[in-house]
Amino acid sequence: MSGLKIELIQPGQLSPWAKNARTHSKKQLKQIAESIRTFGFTNPVLIDAGDTILAGHGRVEAAKMIGMAQVPCVRLEHMTPEQKRAYVLADNKLALNAGWDDEILADELKALMEADIDFDVEITGFSVAEIDSLVEGLS
Repeated sequence: MSGLKIELIQPGQLSPWAKNARTHSKKQLKQIAESIRTFGFTNPVLIDAGDTILAGHGRVEAAKMIGMAQVPCVRLEHMTPEQKRAYVLADNKLALNAGWDDEILADELKALMEADIDFDVEITGFSVAEIDSLVEGLS
């Protein structure tokens, strides 16, 4: 496979995968939108030849929420229909199979809480209550 090429495409031009089993609550979409505002659009949407989203449904919806005119996309044209179907599932599930090193996680969150940052630490996806619980577990 050759190098990946980023294409800028209007979010409304992209179609969701018809059988996408992954769901996104309004709260999570707002978190994704805030992450995009804070860090930029750092993870391109993966699409097929027909502009159907294989990965990045939540990012596209969040981009629409904040009025982005274009989103970065990478077109994957080498997969069979069955491979695309499996990839949509794998992309979502494989990340969920990872764990956390609670000590390192707590250290990182504690450092962010103590730092003079210009964004809310909840941008990490962890609530203040979760952070407090993890940091207290260090003691």
